[in-house]
Amino acid sequence: MKFNILIGGKAGQGIETASKILAKSLVKLGFYAFTYRDYGSFITGGHNFNVVSFSEKPIYSHDMIFDFAILLDVESYEIHKNEFKENCIIVSDSEIEDKRLVRIDSQEIIKKLNAKPLVKNSILLGSLFKILGLPLDTLIESIKSEITDEKNIGAAKEGFDRVQIKTKVSLPMKRGNKIFIDGTSAVGLGAIYYGLDMYFAYPMTPATPLLHFLSSVREKYGIKTIQLENEIAVVNASIGANYAGAISMVGTSGGGFDLMTEALSLQGMTEIPLVVYLAQRAGPSTGIPTYTMQADLMAALYNGHGDFPRVVIAPGDAKDAFYKTIEAFYLAYKYGVLSIILSDKHLAESYFTFDDFEEPKIKGNRFIIEDVKDFKTYEITKDFVPKRTVPELAMVKANSYEHDEFGFTTEDKEITKKMQEKRMMKFKVLEKEVKEKFEMARVFGKGENLIISFGSTKGAIIDSLDILKNFRFLQILYISPFPKEIVKKEIEKSKNTIIIENNASAQLGKVIMQNVGIELNEILKYDGRPFTSEEIIFNVRKLMSKK
Repeated sequence: MKFNILIGGKAGQGIETASKILAKSLVKLGFYAFTYRDYGSFITGGHNFNVVSFSEKPIYSHDMIFDFAILLDVESYEIHKNEFKENCIIVSDSEIEDKRLVRIDSQEIIKKLNAKPLVKNSILLGSLFKILGLPLDTLIESIKSEITDEKNIGAAKEGFDRVQIKTKVSLPMKRGNKIFIDGTSAVGLGAIYYGLDMYFAYPMTPATPLLHFLSSVREKYGIKTIQLENEIAVVNASIGANYAGAISMVGTSGGGFDLMTEALSLQGMTEIPLVVYLAQRAGPSTGIPTYTMQADLMAALYNGHGDFPRVVIAPGDAKDAFYKTIEAFYLAYKYGVLSIILSDKHLAESYFTFDDFEEPKIKGNRFIIEDVKDFKTYEITKDFVPKRTVPELAMVKANSYEHDEFGFTTEDKEITKKMQEKRMMKFKVLEKEVKEKFEMARVFGKGENLIISFGSTKGAIIDSLDILKNFRFLQILYISPFPKEIVKKEIEKSKNTIIIENNASAQLGKVIMQNVGIELNEILKYDGRPFTSEEIIFNVRKLMSKK
């Protein structure tokens, strides 16, 4: 059974830390947990909330119908009161007129412990653990891992002891050591595994957490994290570092990615590897900085002038993010292309639970050759795969103008034609390797009807398949190169096909139309919030009822 817990309050009240402590505790007890984070563009005040969902079975999304709630203020009750189940248990120190309320006098406990106001979270977490019938020592262990103030331990004990009610949630039979990880950290660890030397960024939500994560581990892994004055400097610095032999990456969101556009074309012409982490948020323009959307797919595919190949990969959860980041680096460095890891706020800031991660099959490789006699930077090789070396070993002439094989500027029509063909042909070789070596798309379920989507919508769709048993789900992982044979095959053998996207224009649907020539039924959401499984079930049934 799946349970959903709301933690609501004002920005600055420690909601994120409280939800992480709660979820980590549940994972230690053997549950699968998923956390969703909802917050506005302010440092203090306003209304923020997190949802912690957990189950004995794997889950990949949250629901907005709550079994339990920790409310740090009255406003949270007023905003969410219609989302509480009839038997929901509400834990709060606020004066709320609701028979479901378990009120804890946190101020008395804070005064007794001579503690700071923020220990209220630990008090209420202790009370919730007692209500759930779960062991206090597990909660205390998680508190110790996240908070240094030891008075939080006493606060949790006080909260636990002050409650009599118990619901007794059954503990999983098998605990084990599960992996609890967010999408951002998974991308960072994938980059580190490949051999990341440098990360360049200018802060922009929701890409900024990757800068924070890599900065926090830079000494452990020997990484340099560099914040520059703007995104133009960021992307050009990365291209320069990679020219010199480094393995580097840049991170940004929509507006910053727009500023990088000219440099994407520079990469296309110079064929210097470039890896971009693009974490989407609600746009256009500044949009809603702290909310999610999947509306930058076309920008990822087409930003930049001129014809040049690129890789666009859209992981759907943290596990995908780890492995697909490694693949993005591999392809960028082997083929001298732009690789874009297309994420979004929902994927970046949500936490997922997995039983394990297998050892990646790919190892880090700079693809630098040392036999550099008569080296040609842009040699047209038999398989069109470029040769790469570094300036300390040979004269490496990189050129943003059209050039010959040595890198010297040319306007000769025959050479221009050959170099254009060289750049495009290497993508065909890349595409062949991707088809043979990597998972471009994945099918879940066995129904006769089909749902297609990409990115962070994956979790809610998978969870909805427990109810939508007559549907299966095709997750598209590679947007470029596009798995058109797989997509066409799955659509053609389906009775009905629906595409689900977090944008207003069905951008993946347009890509499918371009590659396969089939127009699909659409379910779109574009209010900045991710899909939940309830919404998908409702909308799929509504659409099917019209058939």
